[in-house]
Amino acid sequence: MQRYAEQVLEQVRKAVVGKDEILVKVLMAILAGGHILLEDIPGVGKTTLALAFSRAMQLKCSRMQFTPDVLPSDVTGYSVYGKDGRLMYQPGAVLCNLFLADEINRTSSKTQSALLEVMEEGAVTVDGVRHAVPQPFTVIATQNPVGSAGTQLLPESQLDRFMVRLSMGYPAQADEVEILDRRRAGNPLDRVKPVVDAGMLLQMREEVEAVYADRDVLSYIVRLSEATRQHKLFKLGVSPRGSLAMAKLARACAWLSGRDYLVPADVRTVFLDVAGHRVLLSPQAKLSGRSASDLLQEIVKETQAPALERKRK
Repeated sequence: MQRYAEQVLEQVRKAVVGKDEILVKVLMAILAGGHILLEDIPGVGKTTLALAFSRAMQLKCSRMQFTPDVLPSDVTGYSVYGKDGRLMYQPGAVLCNLFLADEINRTSSKTQSALLEVMEEGAVTVDGVRHAVPQPFTVIATQNPVGSAGTQLLPESQLDRFMVRLSMGYPAQADEVEILDRRRAGNPLDRVKPVVDAGMLLQMREEVEAVYADRDVLSYIVRLSEATRQHKLFKLGVSPRGSLAMAKLARACAWLSGRDYLVPADVRTVFLDVAGHRVLLSPQAKLSGRSASDLLQEIVKETQAPALERKRK
């Protein structure tokens, strides 16, 4: 099934130029059953990336532009009385396979919290009735970190629901020239062809979940998380949910590499993307000019990897 994953990436590259590392990490998160937060400046292709993946995987995609007037019921759905006097459920935008939440930090905290249940449990509850979302299900949310006017910061409880936080950044000069050149022939999204469907994606997820993880590697994940909790320059460390996300994403990394077992290198590959949005700097760290990324890289260097990796070298 790995060859189909590579074909998905080939199709997405038709629409997104020069961001192979980000594309692979997004695919890893989708395969691991996680949700993705794309935090970046406007106009670098965040929405294009999400739409390209939905087309390549034939996923039912709903896109919602989050603004201050968006209501929780717009996301989850609502009930209305039918002609027979019974309440009828009207599905919200989140009832899909891939939900694209554009500029999630520009809506109210109440609307943001409407995503909490569905991101964790794959279902919404409206008027006491639980409605499951189609499977597979993934949320890709975008937010602009520049400027605070009209924004509501995501609370830590919701940030923790995202498996990874990624940033695309500006394209290289040659890549931007390629973007301009491709636009002459129309919208590059129109050239993205379907490769897999929802059923095949679920099968891929089953294979990812079956990747073997030795207890020594799992212990390595826990020690990395524990190091963030005990670090004097972090006032909030990686939660147990973060450790679970790290294990799942590392399995996806191993699977894409053609292995059915986990090695510490897989954990190191995903650590910063999983942990970066789950830690909070202490006042001392901010005064000293230390960034979360710098501190996390130090933790990786200082935390000893299991002996099994050294034996494989």
